[in-house]
Amino acid sequence: MKKTIIKRLAVALFIIAPLAACGSSSEPAEEHGEEGEPAKGPHNGRLLKDGDFAVEMTIFEDGVPPQFRVYPTKDGKPVDAKTVQLTVTLKRLGGEVNTFPFKAEKDYLTGQGVVEEPHSFDVEVVAVESGKRHVWRYASPEGRTRITADAAKAGGIEIETVGPATIGETRELYGTVQLATTARSEIRGQFPGRIVSVTKQVGDTVKRGQLLARIESSESLQVYPVYSTVSGVVAERNGNPGDVTFDRALYVITDPAQTTVVFNIFPKDLGAIQPGMAVQIETMEGTAIAATRLGQYLPDGNAEAGTALVRASVPNRGGRLRPGMALRGRVTINAVQVPLAVRTEALQRFRDFTVVFANYGQDYEVRMLELGRKSPEWTEVLSGIKPGTPYAAKGAFLIRADIEKSGASHDH
Repeated sequence: MKKTIIKRLAVALFIIAPLAACGSSSEPAEEHGEEGEPAKGPHNGRLLKDGDFAVEMTIFEDGVPPQFRVYPTKDGKPVDAKTVQLTVTLKRLGGEVNTFPFKAEKDYLTGQGVVEEPHSFDVEVVAVESGKRHVWRYASPEGRTRITADAAKAGGIEIETVGPATIGETRELYGTVQLATTARSEIRGQFPGRIVSVTKQVGDTVKRGQLLARIESSESLQVYPVYSTVSGVVAERNGNPGDVTFDRALYVITDPAQTTVVFNIFPKDLGAIQPGMAVQIETMEGTAIAATRLGQYLPDGNAEAGTALVRASVPNRGGRLRPGMALRGRVTINAVQVPLAVRTEALQRFRDFTVVFANYGQDYEVRMLELGRKSPEWTEVLSGIKPGTPYAAKGAFLIRADIEKSGASHDH
């Protein structure tokens, strides 16, 4: 099935064809070499020609942050860089625009600014030499692909937004569902006497104010009714018609909506897990149940397991919890709130970088990240992506595979 998904994603790969644009007096065309690849200059950069004038575009990053170096030539011979005025404009996915003026140095012009990763953009080059204006436009995608919405859904790709998160160490707790101490009510007759009738059986649902029994008082011989003081389910009925009541409870009614989970806390966790901490409760299979907080440690522990016990209230509004049901809790200790984080499972390798894939409609593109603290769920981002950027939180490995097949290279 994975092969089928990857094949489907490969079909949706993003291709941007280089564009030629008009100069002031002609339409300069980008030169191409073998197999349609852009023509290269002597410095292994992209060669752009307009008549006898040309510029070779390179990005230099040997011991310095990435910067443009552009070599102008005329009839294949170097031109004094001081005689050329140059501006380069980059348009990136998401609407960001970077503009670079240039300064002459030796036989080349140096862009005044850092060309941030990824080096993926639509490029406009404007050069003025000997009073003549030359303009070239071309696309230079890197680490980018296009995947249709249907293919992304089939591949399990899910999108989230970069933003703040709580990062810490996760401890797992195991416990069982119990009824809350407030969930049990005992219903008694007001006076001792003989039970004339009962209306409810064990397991029946009752409403507050419903008639439960009639009792003939031993003192007055008058028959009086017994009504339920709570709503819930009959857990016990301790009398039948003809029986004589004394001070025992005639009915025990429980409220199944009032449940708690009692967690076992092992000795190694006693110093770290404290009352009041947030706990995420889920089934043993990982289905989320509720988010709540730990109560106080119970006076008695679990002697057989050698653990302390702590209770967490979990309202059973949907009726899915049953006493005795095993549940799991997750508690984050040493928690730190960070302003920017991504899902840890979203991280992938691209070239020498750790990346996520930013999402813009059907387009996905790498974002090289500098990372901080890390947990199994979240990883702090120090730089490389802006707050609020949508990214592939799940299925990122399929996007990486599609980009690798597309051959979107680091072309300088």
